[in-house]
Amino acid sequence: MRRIGLVLALGLSLVPLATEAQESGKISRIAFISTSSPGISPTGEAFRQGLRELGYVEGQNIAIEWRWGRGRTERFPEFAAEMVKLKVDVIVAANDAAGRAALNATKTIPIVVGLMGDPVGSGFVATLGRPGGNVTGLTSQSPEVIAKRLQLLKEAIPSVSRVALLADTNDVSYRLAVRESEAPARTLGVQVRLHEVGSPNELTRAFATLAKEGASAVLTVGGTMFYANRVQLAEEVRRSRLPAMCPTREHVETGCLLSYSVSLRDLFRRAAYFVDRILKGAKPADLPVEQPTWFELVINLKTARALGLTIPQSILVRADEIIQ
Repeated sequence: MRRIGLVLALGLSLVPLATEAQESGKISRIAFISTSSPGISPTGEAFRQGLRELGYVEGQNIAIEWRWGRGRTERFPEFAAEMVKLKVDVIVAANDAAGRAALNATKTIPIVVGLMGDPVGSGFVATLGRPGGNVTGLTSQSPEVIAKRLQLLKEAIPSVSRVALLADTNDVSYRLAVRESEAPARTLGVQVRLHEVGSPNELTRAFATLAKEGASAVLTVGGTMFYANRVQLAEEVRRSRLPAMCPTREHVETGCLLSYSVSLRDLFRRAAYFVDRILKGAKPADLPVEQPTWFELVINLKTARALGLTIPQSILVRADEIIQ
């Protein structure tokens, strides 16, 4: 579970300056569409960092059109249409929902999706190696990840018998994740029940329902809306007193018990590499979608203590980070 890098690893030298843009004096215009809010977006800042490492400076050789969903996705089609009218050079879509809106708006402007759930199944690309259209980027897709999350949840809390799969329907790949949970759940002797949530307004109702049904733990599936509203999600988790396996370390930092995931910060730093290649003439059709080759386990012991749980040492020693 230790970090061993992304495909075409993040550790590769990413320092060549954006000489073409600087020599021509052109300021390239990049769109960034996200479900998050300005000022509290680790992914947005990571993307900025990646651009800086490649020699791009806002106001000097690039301009970024930031568009924030502020916890929701309803305005993504509007944002995408606006970016087409502005004739931006590249659209960076933070997730599936933003990517879908961008693809519906244009088949010519290059699109880099920072985090795709199921690139081929969702119709973004023809194959991972040869995307074939105007979309490329990175994916968190790994057939083992849902099974691993269930396994870690069961190991951390052996008494768990009923797991509520809380699915963010804004991520079109959530149904694939649900299907992938069925076999490992049977192997672990755990019953799983799906609860679909499409907006932050539905979170309170969903948690009330799953508590009534006798769920002993929660495993979140998808995460576009969950990530943007992770503070609210953590509040619902605390109120329900249910241990939760959440999608990212940022969720654990706000109060979820566990996460087993890729680093979103690293993914969005890497997204800058795709933008750089495209601005220098590469076509998205020829830029392979990159898959993660490592996942990190993060545990919040403060949450465990609040729930009266003792996490086994066998799990603690495997954690990449423990929040006290």
